[in-house]
Amino acid sequence: MTIEKNTDLDRCAEVHLALQGGIAHITFDHVAARNAMTVGMYQSLKAICEELTKTSSARVAILRGAGGKSFVSGSDIAQFSGFQNGDDGIRYEEGIDEYFAPLTMLPIPTIAVIDGMAVGGGLAIASCCDFRISTPDARFGVPIAKTLGNCLSPGNVAWLVAHLGVNIVKRMLLLAELVSAPELLTQGFLLASYPAEDLESKANQLAERLMKLAPITQKSSKQTLARMIKNNLPDCSDLIRECYGSDDFQKGVTSFLEGKPPVWTGK
Repeated sequence: MTIEKNTDLDRCAEVHLALQGGIAHITFDHVAARNAMTVGMYQSLKAICEELTKTSSARVAILRGAGGKSFVSGSDIAQFSGFQNGDDGIRYEEGIDEYFAPLTMLPIPTIAVIDGMAVGGGLAIASCCDFRISTPDARFGVPIAKTLGNCLSPGNVAWLVAHLGVNIVKRMLLLAELVSAPELLTQGFLLASYPAEDLESKANQLAERLMKLAPITQKSSKQTLARMIKNNLPDCSDLIRECYGSDDFQKGVTSFLEGKPPVWTGK
């Protein structure tokens, strides 16, 4: 299941890959939109992860947002303006699950380096990584109950619950809270927190530590955990179709793009 690209959105939005000494550096580069993910960027991330699976010289992957102010601030909202009904939402969420799957199943350890926001798709990407380090002022959440009025796939929700716990996920989804790095450090979602100027060196140190360990054991351990999380997911297509097919979602997208607060009607 794929989603059509919008060439206007993707022209200045890219995902870069650089291999250096066994470390695969993956950079989300859409600085003008705080690294919000376009369809093209999701497709590039999927292709990069599939390529890394076949690259024996890659031992660790480090994922980071360009610009130093945001990891990934979600999905680019402009791509939702063409949605007509709930089936568009079904296709979109199926596509998102497909794009994330190669990242969750990468045979090498992954590190998310987060300065600024990891919101929506950014939180999902960070959760798909094995380890997360951030600046103390980083914030995390999925404030769609405040912004768009859409919803997440059961696979996405299950992954967040497995890494954050149901109570924090409820705060993020039902209250639209952005949770701070210090709280998530205490909770264990973050491995460590460092000043912005130290993030790169600390990420490289963690990568070097990981590269000294048994790679097949690492692959087996992380993929076993991934399979456990994905096992027996429920069919929630009725809920996704209702959400994306609602007037609230259409108004949410329009209001967001116009810079106005949405008025929810429950219809």
